[in-house]
Amino acid sequence: MKKLGLIIKREYLARVTKWSFILGTLLTPIAIGLFMIIAGFIMTYEGDTKRHIAVMDSGNILGNGDTLNLEERRGLTFEKVTGNLEDLKNDKKYNAVLELPPITDLNNKKYEVLYHSSEGVLGVGVISQIEGDIERNIYQYKAKAFGFDQEQLKSLRTSVNLERKAAKDEDDEAVVSKTATITATVIGGGMGFIMYFVIFLYGMMVMRSITEEKTNRIVEVMISSVKPFQLMLGKIIGVGLVSLTQLAIWGILIPIIVIISQLLFGVDAQQMQDMNAQMSGADVQEAQSKMAIFLNEFTKQNWGLIIPMFVIFFLGGFFMYASLFAAVGSAMGDDLGESQSLTLPITLPVLVAFYIMFNVVQNPNSSLATWSSMVPFFSPIVMPARLAFNPPWWEIILSVLILIGSVIFFIWLSARIYRVGILMYGKKVSFKELGKWIFYKD
Repeated sequence: MKKLGLIIKREYLARVTKWSFILGTLLTPIAIGLFMIIAGFIMTYEGDTKRHIAVMDSGNILGNGDTLNLEERRGLTFEKVTGNLEDLKNDKKYNAVLELPPITDLNNKKYEVLYHSSEGVLGVGVISQIEGDIERNIYQYKAKAFGFDQEQLKSLRTSVNLERKAAKDEDDEAVVSKTATITATVIGGGMGFIMYFVIFLYGMMVMRSITEEKTNRIVEVMISSVKPFQLMLGKIIGVGLVSLTQLAIWGILIPIIVIISQLLFGVDAQQMQDMNAQMSGADVQEAQSKMAIFLNEFTKQNWGLIIPMFVIFFLGGFFMYASLFAAVGSAMGDDLGESQSLTLPITLPVLVAFYIMFNVVQNPNSSLATWSSMVPFFSPIVMPARLAFNPPWWEIILSVLILIGSVIFFIWLSARIYRVGILMYGKKVSFKELGKWIFYKD
């Protein structure tokens, strides 16, 4: 036990004190913040090209008088004009001419606007902006022409919320809201993604560590002092502690950096004022109410179950897959390219489980969700995604027991391969050869 502790300590300290680990741990949250800033800038950048567009609106579709009900952004300014089209097209004052023909048939659902310019075509975003503004104006124009009241038309648009009543017992019922379902989906999807990320990143780290030591012949010295099983288990636990350390640091730094980047660069005060000005008091209250409901549903989740179960499935999934990666690392020779064929059977179940997770968060009680939660290769990703949906207790307990039994089995299996493969050099290993190693006597 003392030797195992020394191996764990060595593996942990050797990794967390590396500059690559320190820089990767600190720079990753910063990179995420920078990405959000850059992505936000790109998505909101409206360009520095200024276009002054003449609008010929003889039917007064965009408003009476000289005022045009068009949004001036993306470098666009509009001016309502009359006169000869050819003269306007040749006028250097205007970059383009927008020609809106009068509406002759109110029942016609098609309306074509002509755009005259010698400066080339407009971008997709600008076209969508102008089309959306004109569609809104045509809607109001037709409503007024038909004699419809705008407020009455607004009242026709009804927001529908689908609620399910789940009976807790014969006399009491509790409403399960759509917001609760959405909250559970977000939580479940997030946990499933974390599991997928950790298994791949740190499982591969275990394999690389073993391969490097085998290639450098360091392992031969270590095997003289400790048993192969102790060495493999120490590496897995050490890397597992490294992963928990890195995730804990990221869990603190990423939210802080994201919030700071949003406050400093992601929120435009003028845009917020314009948005609030466009929203009515009822809209603001509705938005605030939805946020309050979401936070309430988030706090109402059964975190006393979710967090411990997530830790159990996290550790179980990591130990199972890390032991398999360790076995592959020990079997690899100098040709690192052969790892692709050996790691495919390990990585494929992880990918399948990741795709099952997307279906599970939409149908958490389906047969696919239930049975995949029992399969040890899938359960570390699938079951955490279901926890927020309160699956039956017997399914959780059975899934945990199967996973624990599978972890013990695969650690034993990997150790049988590891003890032979770690000292095997110059031989290309096949799956048939790995099967023989398992039954070699000590």
